[in-house]
Amino acid sequence: MASEDVKQRGESAVTTIVNLAEEAKAATEGVKSPRYALLSVAKSLAAGGIAGAVSRTAVAPLERLKILLQVQNPHSIKYNGTIQGLKYVWRTEGFRGLFKGNGTNCARIVPNSAVKFFSYEQASKDLSSLWFAEDAELTPQLRLVAGACAGIIAMSGTYPMDMVRGRLTVQTDKSPQQYRGIFHALRTVFREEGARALYKGWLPSVIGVIPYVGLNFAVYDSLKHWLIKEKKFGLAEDNELSVATRLACGAAAGTVGQTVAYPLDVIRRRMQMVGWKGASSVITGEGRTVKLEYTGMIDAFRKTVRYEGFGALYKGLVPNSVKTFNGVDA
Repeated sequence: MASEDVKQRGESAVTTIVNLAEEAKAATEGVKSPRYALLSVAKSLAAGGIAGAVSRTAVAPLERLKILLQVQNPHSIKYNGTIQGLKYVWRTEGFRGLFKGNGTNCARIVPNSAVKFFSYEQASKDLSSLWFAEDAELTPQLRLVAGACAGIIAMSGTYPMDMVRGRLTVQTDKSPQQYRGIFHALRTVFREEGARALYKGWLPSVIGVIPYVGLNFAVYDSLKHWLIKEKKFGLAEDNELSVATRLACGAAAGTVGQTVAYPLDVIRRRMQMVGWKGASSVITGEGRTVKLEYTGMIDAFRKTVRYEGFGALYKGLVPNSVKTFNGVDA
């Protein structure tokens, strides 16, 4: 969720947003020419884009299955668990079917990261001038706030790409209406459903950032200090944790944060499918015509729980958790 965009890394364990900004800033230290500074930032973004594309592609089958589980028609179950779901996709759509929607997911990495970087820089300056003297070092908590603000801005700026990515991921070869790619999908949604349709599910995405980022930071920090203070399992040496231990703490923190915020991600995906003319049979069900109608986020929550039970808010959680433990928040 927008939430899909904030990740813990390194000793500070704040977010990828913070790390990206700090690395780019370090790369430009001592470079007086704006041209070279911009080039350094561009190199950092390009490197991050390539690394992000590789990591997302590696877990693309799990990401697609997660979305299919989130939005499939409860009266026509095709995907019933992680292993069965992956086998079903392979059998019915082949190898390429495992990677549907991945191109769009990778395409939004660089613009998303670019907006995050510049938004984080501006938010850091504003918070610094508001709470401290100008150019003062921000506390980890304020860096977290700046990172969350940057994440929300970046998510909002690239949200239409995420919206059509959801539909491209869900459609199959048997879908009545076929989106031929990201630009065709954007044009089609804009023409048939209007500009506002490109932001369906935006609100739960924004709200999901708060518990996800907050819990990520709190759980990671608590785990780190507990392991150092109690010297559990011999993982702490000289009051320091190894890189592997910090990564494990980050994965655990990410899992907790995503689990708490996960229902918002399910609702976001379901809202994105509303209004899709000739929607995929995954949504409508084979031989059925089911009209999805939600008047808003609360209505989507209410109808999902009423007709499918509370557990429906956690459909797709298992492949999502596996993806998180591999260090990827696609």
